[in-house]
Amino acid sequence: MMIPAKKVLLSSLLSASVLALSPPLFGLSAAVAAPAVAGLPDFADIVDRTGPGVVNIRTTERVKTGQPQAGTDDEEMQEFFRRFFGVPIPRQQQPNTPNTPNAPRNKGKGGNAQPQEEVPRGVGSGFIISADGYIMTNAHVVEGASDVYVTLTDKREFKAKIIGSDTRTDVALLKIDGTSLPRLVIGDSDKIRAGEWVLAIGSPFGLENTVTAGIISAKARDTGDYLPLIQTDVAVNPGNSGGPLINLKGEVIGINSQIYSRSGGFMGISFAVPIDEALRVSDQLKANGRVTRGRIGVQIGEVTKDVAESLGLSKAQGALVQRVEPGGPADKGGLEAGDIILKFNGATIEKPSDLPRMVGNIKPGSRATVNIWRKGTARDVALTVVELEADKPAKAEEKKPKQEAVPNSLGLIVSDLSDAQRKELKVENGVLVEAAVGVAAAAGLRAGDVVQRLNDIDIKDSRQFNGLVAKLDPKKRAAVLVRRGDSSQFVPLRPNTSGN
Repeated sequence: MMIPAKKVLLSSLLSASVLALSPPLFGLSAAVAAPAVAGLPDFADIVDRTGPGVVNIRTTERVKTGQPQAGTDDEEMQEFFRRFFGVPIPRQQQPNTPNTPNAPRNKGKGGNAQPQEEVPRGVGSGFIISADGYIMTNAHVVEGASDVYVTLTDKREFKAKIIGSDTRTDVALLKIDGTSLPRLVIGDSDKIRAGEWVLAIGSPFGLENTVTAGIISAKARDTGDYLPLIQTDVAVNPGNSGGPLINLKGEVIGINSQIYSRSGGFMGISFAVPIDEALRVSDQLKANGRVTRGRIGVQIGEVTKDVAESLGLSKAQGALVQRVEPGGPADKGGLEAGDIILKFNGATIEKPSDLPRMVGNIKPGSRATVNIWRKGTARDVALTVVELEADKPAKAEEKKPKQEAVPNSLGLIVSDLSDAQRKELKVENGVLVEAAVGVAAAAGLRAGDVVQRLNDIDIKDSRQFNGLVAKLDPKKRAAVLVRRGDSSQFVPLRPNTSGN
């Protein structure tokens, strides 16, 4: 942001006046402050040492010839909306992309050729963590990619294998065939301090090995369910995702993952996955190709100061049990709604977000002790932790939308949920989105979402939903409750009755 010249001038004049009028403090001259400027860090040596271990990641997608697909520019916008606003934007139709040399071709049944082309999908960054070719990056960098290519600073390019990825922590592990590769040294993210100098190396907008620097703004910012993120003021933009956050020792302390933005560009706040958490995830990905987490089957909320005082707690801490899953570990262990969980396996719960992280780090099948506050007294409850299931989008099974089906005025084609889908999704009502176009697609809805409510009316089946949509006032927005994975949110949609 440009600073008005008059403000800079005024600031300079004020500073000059203070220096001219103020006597030296404690007998020290103003010259003593000069070394603070001379002591600013020089990142050049650090970049020389670490730069070769940072890689550019290019992803592609195999599509049928002639099928319109998003290019790199659109993928960068997709990344903004997906990572920073929580919803995707609809893909814009692009001109056909020329075939890549040696583009793969698939053969259909009966020998009929089904030509495909390999089109650019997105760009990102990563860094080498072992000399034999293991690379760490963000899960969203490689999500949905058909092929992943890794380019080193010496211009060598490798085709990478995705060992595994974890969307909850946004960590992915790749492998390339190589030996004696330049790896980065891993630091300790538990020892970082706010105000500490750090730098980021990555490929913003495809500009390889770009270096930016700043400081750590906060050590543990609660923005995710399963890990607190490192907040910095280091300039991070699309393409930086997956690159390393490096301290003055040249050690990796985080993976650059997100920014906070209202404009779509960098606004002085960026977030990185702590490397300690990322390593725990990558170890599981390397061993099993997936991450397993524990769960105890409770819905929790905050313990406010007023609630703590009224219940006799010395301070506002812990996690308030709002709901206990019937038949779940907490239910079997004797937890009840209204209990306050103070400790888990001896570790204090300072805030609600501490609990899912602690439970998630427990191996499923393990016994755990939960210290709770109930009716003025503390007591211990023993329970067995079970595995947290991965997020599963709704599936249309073998049923496909009929050819003659047309979107309603909200741009949705929906179908009824089967009993199996209701059980899998743990929902009692709703309809499955088979396709989203127009206003629905523009708002981020997509196939696999479940519409559970329209304004204040619960949705039972597709016939009822389409009937309600037909009666909507086109001058007013309708609130559509949409479930995706384990989360639900209201999406405001205005009916389109123009037929466009």
